[in-house]
Parts: sequence; structure tokens; C-alpha cells
Amino acid sequence: MKKFLFSPVVWLLILAGTQTLHAQSGLEVRLTDFTTRQPVTGQLIRLANPELGYTTTATTNAQGKVIFSGLSAAGTYSVTADQSDIYLPSSDTIRLRENYTASLDLLLFAKKEYELDEIIIAGGGATQINAVNAEVSSTLSREEVRTLPVEGRDITRLLYRLPNVSQATGFYPEAPNVAINGANSLYTNYMIDGMDNNERFLGGQKFAIPVGFVQNVTVLTNNFSAEFGNTGNGVINISSRSGSNTFSGEAFFITRPGPVIDGSSPYAQRDLSGNQVKDGFQRYQAGFAIGGALKANKTFYYLNAEQTLDLKDNLLTVPQLGINETVRGQNNFTYLSAKLDQHWSNRFRSSLRVNQGLVAIERQGGGLDGGVTFPSAANSQDRNSTLVALRNTYTGNRLIFESHYQYSRFRWNYGRAANPTSPQTVVQGPDNLTLAVLGHPGYVFDATENTFQTQQKATFLLGNHTVKAGLELISADHLLAGGGNPNGNYTVKLTQSQVEGLRSVGSALTVTDIPADAEVLNYNIELRPNTFGTRQQVFSAYVEDQFSVSSRLNVNLGLRYDYDNLSKGGNTQGDLNNIAPRVSFNTRVNSKSTLRGGYGMFYDKILYAIYSDALQQNTTSADYRAQLQELVRVGQLPANTDIEAITFDGNLSASLSSVTYLQGPGAASLQEQRAAAFSGERRILNPNGYQNPVTHQMTLGFQHQVNKEVLFYVDVMHNRSYNLFRLRNINSVSAYPVTDPANVVVRTTTEADLTRPVPIYGNYAVIGGDTLTGVARNVVMTESGGESRYWAASFNLQKERGDDNYAFRLIYTLSRLENNTEDINFRAQDANNFEAEWGPSINDRTHILNGIVTWYAADHLTFSLASLMQSGQPINRIPDGLRYGTTDLNGDGQSFGDAYVGNSDRHPGESRNSDRLPWATTFDLGAQYDLPLGESRLAVRADVFNLFNAANLSGYSNNATQSNQIQVGSVASGLLVRRNASAPRQFQFGVTYLF
Repeated sequence: MKKFLFSPVVWLLILAGTQTLHAQSGLEVRLTDFTTRQPVTGQLIRLANPELGYTTTATTNAQGKVIFSGLSAAGTYSVTADQSDIYLPSSDTIRLRENYTASLDLLLFAKKEYELDEIIIAGGGATQINAVNAEVSSTLSREEVRTLPVEGRDITRLLYRLPNVSQATGFYPEAPNVAINGANSLYTNYMIDGMDNNERFLGGQKFAIPVGFVQNVTVLTNNFSAEFGNTGNGVINISSRSGSNTFSGEAFFITRPGPVIDGSSPYAQRDLSGNQVKDGFQRYQAGFAIGGALKANKTFYYLNAEQTLDLKDNLLTVPQLGINETVRGQNNFTYLSAKLDQHWSNRFRSSLRVNQGLVAIERQGGGLDGGVTFPSAANSQDRNSTLVALRNTYTGNRLIFESHYQYSRFRWNYGRAANPTSPQTVVQGPDNLTLAVLGHPGYVFDATENTFQTQQKATFLLGNHTVKAGLELISADHLLAGGGNPNGNYTVKLTQSQVEGLRSVGSALTVTDIPADAEVLNYNIELRPNTFGTRQQVFSAYVEDQFSVSSRLNVNLGLRYDYDNLSKGGNTQGDLNNIAPRVSFNTRVNSKSTLRGGYGMFYDKILYAIYSDALQQNTTSADYRAQLQELVRVGQLPANTDIEAITFDGNLSASLSSVTYLQGPGAASLQEQRAAAFSGERRILNPNGYQNPVTHQMTLGFQHQVNKEVLFYVDVMHNRSYNLFRLRNINSVSAYPVTDPANVVVRTTTEADLTRPVPIYGNYAVIGGDTLTGVARNVVMTESGGESRYWAASFNLQKERGDDNYAFRLIYTLSRLENNTEDINFRAQDANNFEAEWGPSINDRTHILNGIVTWYAADHLTFSLASLMQSGQPINRIPDGLRYGTTDLNGDGQSFGDAYVGNSDRHPGESRNSDRLPWATTFDLGAQYDLPLGESRLAVRADVFNLFNAANLSGYSNNATQSNQIQVGSVASGLLVRRNASAPRQFQFGVTYLF
């Protein structure tokens, strides 16, 4: 029955008979008498959008308000009133965004008594006061997006320009590159037209929407509507472009020539995917867009296609084989988008949107500064996405029905091998140094997600109450092929004569060129090369009342509920109590100022990686089950733990040391090794299940409309988050804190292993008198126990161009974020003591100063200067291995991998993130000249990023394992090893034909 209810076919049948929900836009108009300053009632207001052929009217109520709901976000709106003895100035610059009701204040006065220059229009542009709710958000319009210098037409590169948004340090190269309020970037909620655009395995965008398909982009950072959920972090909502009655479009070409004119730097740069590149990097982009009407006022279309090609050089250097060659590689990013809007009438419209993203990031072999991976071992990372969204909106007099249906697919093949049927061979010389890596990349990670989403929503206009209620289901089917190489991995050692025999082969060397009699040091093969996964279902419901208490005061009362079936984990039921109240107010202090504030609870999604890791790194072997039962007996797991529910046959490799090269046995003949294989670490599903992370947000803000072009506002925010994910080792060694930094005594791994709840003797355990080898040194599970605390004040001053030749946006944010977990793979440095882990977040900033100034120097010439100044990122100080002989002072074996998630100890006497990198300061400059060509124009543009060639050591998007945020030694030592820096001065040139 459950499978039937959640079948996509069943939902399609349901949708066929319902009015559908989509992310609607709205406009609240408030009309005040110029003389009496009282609300004007009974006045007919006309709203028009000539680009769509849309016109409607409504009459102001007793509070002088009119609310237009269920509007399209496409085109430009104007508000007018027809009456001979009064004057209502037309406002024709109103642009709306999805899922938001804008506000517009107008003054009504007699034509004979007042001059035109006394008219005040507050609202409609980017500098409008939000007089509707307490949402803390900011928006970049299409015009601003086109004006600002942006690298590679990547919209995320503009988000740093908005308040409460910073560049993120992630824990893998492709991690999302923006952090909202300093929180983990994996939990930012990405949306297109109010619909889900999240890669649900680890987070980030499925379809990386390019600039050409963007109408506007909005970042919701705090206290947003109950309509938005599945994040305690923030929402990035992009409104896509639509066609209009006017045929228009563009064709463009952009190039980044690269090192030939860029500033020089000894450090690697990053491509648009977050991966490092260095020598020979160039970028070429081209694309086009067209939009118009198939039938005037009725049927509109918009098409966008963009292609990016990166060229990059690696160096293959193997002196022993006489090889020193450049290996050319390339990245391909293809983004295709189409949208069809049908306006059946003023009351009913439909929209169909299709997005297709094809991304291939090549690992061509070699290395940034020289490497031994040969082209035969080349592979590519694919990130391919498809989104198909259908929406319909019906707008009645008092009732609005909306709906969304979306199917999406995301395939993330992290290592698509150029030789998929080949084994991997790691070749060592007689000196035991690696000479070559050949064949397969040595692992498999191929994740596919097929997701169905539907929303159902109704909005009721009940006098002074606007009530919204909605239901949503996101059902994602996850499949992962992972683990080791199903073709086998060989490590071989060659004699000097064998090495000499390969010198003539050159860079074309493959696994079959290695002598058949080569000594095999090790052979391993994946024992379970199967695809596995589960279906994740997230159900949400909400109701919200926007109560217009008076012409000056709005109160919003909301309640949201979310349930994620993955919260069940290894328990019998999931987290069922995710009830989130939200309350806020917005009051006009006077005609130019408002005060707003609120409180809300926001529940986070569960990243599928948490569940997938617990399956993939698991086993059902008898020895492992016996170890888990022993952990139950000693109280490390609950007494009612169901061993069946927390275990799974995941990936596991078998290893042999005496096989003939390329004649290693297959997986089928080695299955008996699975049960007896010892593991350094295994996972389980949490027998208690998982609590969804929850954030309590409190805000208070003030807005002041200086004039119709200038807006000032300040927001003070405090967030407290609970149930954050982290890793707990239930077979951890005993605590071994370093109490005297001047007298550090290192505990050996052998000593530490004996203190575990199930002691480990080398590579086995003794349980109930039996010697068991199929156990794990560390038994790890995800728990929901982390916390964070965030304080911030954001000051903003914005000016639109108006009648002047300049515009600007100035932002200063003072903030502090502390937590005791950093990521889903964060673990405490010593015996699960997370209280000792409290410290600044990896993405914490104290100060961020952000400025954008646009100067319209001449009729067709524009300059834009964007500056970003931010205080340094935290430094995590780890032990000096040369001084202590190891970085693993307590002997728990956790000295591997990323030091930022607790896999190594802190330097004696130092707490987590106890130091800071220097400030980072970057200036980007863009210049554009528009050459008129009849009714068309040719835009020629040049952008310079990092204008003054600053070698910033912090503040830029990077991967924690490659950043400067991990340093050896104490703060007092002052040691700062420079591993990386922001990109040097770079140039980008483009030409766009707009018609």
C-alpha cells in the first residue's frame, strides 16, 4: 500500500485532476491621502504588465490596501488610478520575484493643489522597503547581474555580494561555495522558481543555472515564510526568465585567456567546479538566448543554451622513464534551458520549464606540478542533471489554487574511467618509489538520484487575513555503485632492468605494458560491486496567516511540519515531532520607516550521504555482529538495539599478496574473505534514529527609505541550532587529554587499542573467548548531538541609479559563529568529548565589508567596481609530527585525512580554531560599452578580477584539506605555511549581441 501511495504514476493521476501550486508572486499596494496622511478607501487601483498583456483592478479596503496575488514574476508592472480630480503617480518599475509579496506605498492628492515633484513613490525597485513581513533577504535583479563583474557567468559568484553570505570552505573540491550566516554550505536550500534544485546526496545545486536564464536571484537568510523549509541555514531562490510580447534575445562569447596575461602566482587556482588548475588554464564560453510570444498576450517562450570549455595542462614527470610531458585536459559545462508560459486567461496560467546540465570535469593524468598518473588512468567526473517542472495557477476573487510538479534526475559519477574494464596498476621502482599509476582510477562512485516533487497550496483572501496552506512531497530514489575496483588493483615492484625496458613506451604506458613476471606486492578487488540505495521521502505541511492588523501593522503567524523517512535510521520509527512555529511583525514607524522582527523554528533536511555511508561502510558478517552485540552488552549501544536493522552488506575489498600479475582471482572466488576481513573502521545505522537538525532564529530590523532611490536598513540576528550531525565512535579509546603542553607523553596505538570497550589486539578481538578477525577497530555512527550559536548585525545602504549617473550597494556585517561540530564527518579529537570542541566555525567571519559601485560614465559606457574585505578565517592548529613523532598523540589512530573534521589531535594547549589567517581584500572591476545597432546593441565587456593582484590567504572558496586553515604548531610559534592563495589578477573579455 505504501509503495502504491508514493508511486509517481499515482501522483500524476492526482495532479491531472487538481489545480496546481507554484511559487506565486504578489504585490501589496498601500494608498495614503497626501493631506491627511490617512488611508484612502474605495479607490480603484489598476495593475498592468504590458509585456504579458496583463491587466487587473481592485479596490482599496478600509486600511487603504489592495493585495494582488497569484501574479507572474515575469515582466514589469505598473500601478495607476483613473479619477479626474486626483493624482496617483504611475509606478512602472515594479519587478516581482517568486514566493514573495512586494509592498508599494503611494500618495494620493488633488491635481490642482500639488506639483509633480512632490510625489513620493516608495517601492517597486531593489531599494524598496519590505512593509509586509520580517523576512531578512536580499535580491539581485537581472540588470544588476548583467552589470557586475562575474566569473564565468556563474551565478554563485555573485552571491558573495549580498548580506549574510560569505565564501565557503568545504570538505571536498565540489562542495557548494557559499555559506549563509557562516553555516555549513551543504545545508543551503537551492531553488528555481520555488522548486527544489538540491543534489540530495551531499547538497549543492543539481542544475547550476547560468546567468542567461536568470530573471533575479534572492537569498533568504532569516525569518522567512513557513512556505520555505528543509533548511535551518538559508534559501537561494532563482526566478527563471520568461518570454514576453517583445521578441528579444542575445548571443555571446566570453574568453579568459589565462596565464598569458593573468597575474602570476605559485599557487593553484580553481575552476568553476572547485577543482584545482594551474598551468595552461584557459576558458571559452559561448551561448545564445531567445524569447518572445508564440501568440501575443497568451503564449510565451524562452530558450537559453550556454557552453563552457576549460583547457588545462598537467605535467607528467617520471625521470626514471625519461618522461617530462605536458598533458592537456579539458572540462565541459553544457547548460540548456527552455520555458513555455501559457496565459489561458487573467485567472489561469500554466508554465513548463526544462533544464539539462551536462558537466564533465577531466582528470587527464599528470599533476599540477608534476605527477605519475599516466593518461591510461585518465577519468572524468560527471555531474549531469535534468529538471522538468510543470506549474499551473488559478487566481479567483478570494481563493488562489497553485501547484507544482517536478521530476529531476542527477547522476554524479565521480570517476568515469577512460578504461572502465581495466584493473589499476601502481608501479614501484626498485627504490620503492611510485613510478606510474595506470588503468582504472581504482575506485567506483557512481550515484544516481531520481526525484519526484509535488506541492499543493491554497491562498485564501479573507478580509484583513491572507491565509496560505500547503502540502509538499519530495520523493528521491537513490542508487549508488561504490567501493573498490571490480577489475582489481595491483601494486607491483619492478627491477631496474624491467624499468629500463619501459623507457621506450613513453606516456602511452598501459597496464598491459608491465612485464607479466613483475613482482606483485598487493592485489585487492571489490567483493560486492553492486548498486544499492533506498528511497528518501520528505513530507511537509504548513499554514500561515498574514494578518493586516491596521494600515501600519502586519503580523505573520505560521506553523510548519516536516517528516523525513531517513530519520528512522536503525530505529523502528523516525523523527515525528518536527513542528515549527514562526511568528513575525512588520510595522510602519512613519511613512518612510518600518520596524520588523520575529522568531521561528527551522528544521533541516537529512543528507542522503549520512544514510548511504552507513550502508556502504557496513557488513553483516558474523564476527562484526558479535562485536556489535558485545557493544550492546557493555552499554555502548542501547539494550534494545536490533542488530539486523543497523547492519547492511556494504562494500568490502579482499587483499592478496601472492598472485600473478593480471591473473588475480575474481570477486566470486574470494567471498569467504569477506566474513574474516579486519577493518580499521566500519559504520552502522544509528539504533536511535536521527533527529532533524533544528535552528531557532530571532531577528529585529529597522528600514528607512531615505528617498525613492536610497534605502538604509539594519538587521540584528541570533540563531541557535541543535541536533547537528557528527560522528560518534562507539568503540573509542579511553580519554587521553594532554594536560601539560610542556610535557607531552604520546600514547601508542597498541596501548590505546586495549582501552576500547571491545579491545583490539593488532587485527583481531576476543569476544566470549573466541578470537574474531572480522571486526572493526572503530565502530562509527552518525548522531544528532551538535550545537551552534550565531550572532550578527548587518548594516546596508543601497542606491538605485534614478536620475543620477551612479548606483551603489554598501554592506557591513559583524558576526560570530561558534559550534561543537563542523560537518557530517566531524568527530571529536579525544574519546567523543565534543564539549572540548567548542570554537569558531570554519566559515566564521568577524567582519565583512562589501561594496558595489556602478558608474554610468557616458551614454553607453558603464564601470562597476566590486570590493570584498573580510577578516581572516580560523586556523586549526595540529601537532608537530617532527617534534612528537606523530600527530596522533592519544593513539586512537585518527591521524588520517582532513584535520578539520577531527581526524587529528589539536596542538597541545590549543583549542579548535584558536588562530586566524590575515584579512582578505579583493577588488573586481568591470567595464562595458554598449554600441547601438538600430534597435539592437553590441555590448563589449572587460572584467578584471583581483585588480590589485592581492595574494589573499583566506576569504576565498577552497577545500579545507588544501587551504591555509590547517597549520602545524602552536599559535605562539607564529608558523604559517602558505599552501594556497586566492587567484591572482585575472582578465575576462566578452562580447554580447542583444536584440
